[in-house]
Amino acid sequence: MKFTFVTLFPNLIYPYFEDSILSRAKKSKIIETQCVNPRDFSLDKHKKTDDYKTGGGAGLLMSAQPLLDALKHISKDNEAYFLFPLPSGKSFLQNDAKRLSKKKHIVFVCGRYEGIDERVIETYADELFCVGDFVLTGGELPSLCMCDAISRMLEGVLGNEKSLLEESFENTLLEAPSFTKPHEYNGLSVPSDFLKGNHAIISRLKNRMAHAKTCFHRPDLYKIVKNKRNCYEK
Repeated sequence: MKFTFVTLFPNLIYPYFEDSILSRAKKSKIIETQCVNPRDFSLDKHKKTDDYKTGGGAGLLMSAQPLLDALKHISKDNEAYFLFPLPSGKSFLQNDAKRLSKKKHIVFVCGRYEGIDERVIETYADELFCVGDFVLTGGELPSLCMCDAISRMLEGVLGNEKSLLEESFENTLLEAPSFTKPHEYNGLSVPSDFLKGNHAIISRLKNRMAHAKTCFHRPDLYKIVKNKRNCYEK
């Protein structure tokens, strides 16, 4: 799968893929990454990519010309699917990561300054996503978050594919608490049922703990779980 990042700052992107799981995925050619810099397409003699807002307003916008020409160049690949991380986008969820992992080529358009000329969004955006109700200095971080989540869905990226089945947000629940050795440390113990080797009992306990954890930490998610259960019971 190919990931393209349209960014003024490629050095913010490349290091993320130099270590750990995604580095191995690149070396195994499961994923491919590249950066496209809008400056390379700017017709301004100083290679400017920003300008003042038409009609006034604080801050600068990424200009239409460099971005439109950059995206036109990328769109020569008919499989390119353009994602814009923006506050106006819908929340990016695990199901989106699963769905988008079926694409061949995803392009993340990383905004800067006060945003992007709206004409670029209207022309090329296939989907808009938001990773949280907070403001960042650019679209690189949310793009990397989405790329990471999507990549993990690809076959061969994770060492153990079963890991995907027990993660948070599967069945709308948070993942149950996990433990390792030593089984007792500083007076803190692992639940005794985890040590008895009865996988059926452990599975039921994990399910109860996942419900409790979700109810405590994410009551908004737990409402969805309860609504689903009531729907099934009907």
